[in-house]
Amino acid sequence: MSYSHDHQPGASGPADYNRAFAIGVALNAVFVVVEGGWGFYVGSLALVADAGHNLSDVASLLLAWGAAALAGTRPTERRTYGLRRATILAALLSSLVLLVALGAVAWEALERLRSPVAVSGSVVMVVAAIGFLINGATALLFMSGREHDLNIKGAFLHMAADAGVSLGVVVAGLGIMIFGWQWLDPAVGLAIVAIVVLASWGLARDSFNLAVDAVPRGIDLGEVRGFLMHRPGVRDVHDLHVWGLSTTQVALTAHLVVPQFSVGDEFLPGLCKELEHRFGIGHSTIQLEAGNPEFPCDRDSDQCDCQ
Repeated sequence: MSYSHDHQPGASGPADYNRAFAIGVALNAVFVVVEGGWGFYVGSLALVADAGHNLSDVASLLLAWGAAALAGTRPTERRTYGLRRATILAALLSSLVLLVALGAVAWEALERLRSPVAVSGSVVMVVAAIGFLINGATALLFMSGREHDLNIKGAFLHMAADAGVSLGVVVAGLGIMIFGWQWLDPAVGLAIVAIVVLASWGLARDSFNLAVDAVPRGIDLGEVRGFLMHRPGVRDVHDLHVWGLSTTQVALTAHLVVPQFSVGDEFLPGLCKELEHRFGIGHSTIQLEAGNPEFPCDRDSDQCDCQ
């Protein structure tokens, strides 16, 4: 005989960033039009290319916004966890889009180092300065959630990366205006690309791990196993799995061997609360087994995924 407990979902749900997404999308969409228009007007390929990069970030913000909204949908008979996992997929796609966009910027920078293009330093500097202010302000809207939600972290990194690129273009525009150094624009661009790639690599790694049901970063599976093993009445722990339901919610399943079910009714609720308090695991499903040798859990059987 076995007995399972499902801890109430949603105890550690994502914060509401609808207002931040709305402001971020509006500001950046307007800036894409302004930057692209000035780029075509003065013949600055750098501004046009940066406008295209900013357009990809508007799409990424919309993607993250949509994923955050889907994560709040209620479970159904077909999707028993709801659509919380959409935030993981959005974070993974966002990281890939960011890396591809940076690759395009790096390629363009290399081309400009080979064949410098004369542009108006003053126009480039002013437009890029506006971009720095808008992107920096948008990044600040998501700063508070970047440590706890990969979906929000993806939005933050996109905007912070754009702010960095825009600041680099301001410096390049100043150098072009004062010294006529046309090579400064692509050189600064390459430096920024390298910095942003290093900063965003962790997002790509963590979102991929969550997408393949790896143990979320910051949770030590050995510590979780040791904690369960030392609960009163528990003789063994197996079939232990920990994974991300979303970019903010963590789930656990485990089989606990408790001879003669020598625990009280308060055991499971208290255990689930401790798992959430100690490890941030807000959705736990625990199966209790008496450990009867006549009905062993076959660890080599596909029907009982014991580990």
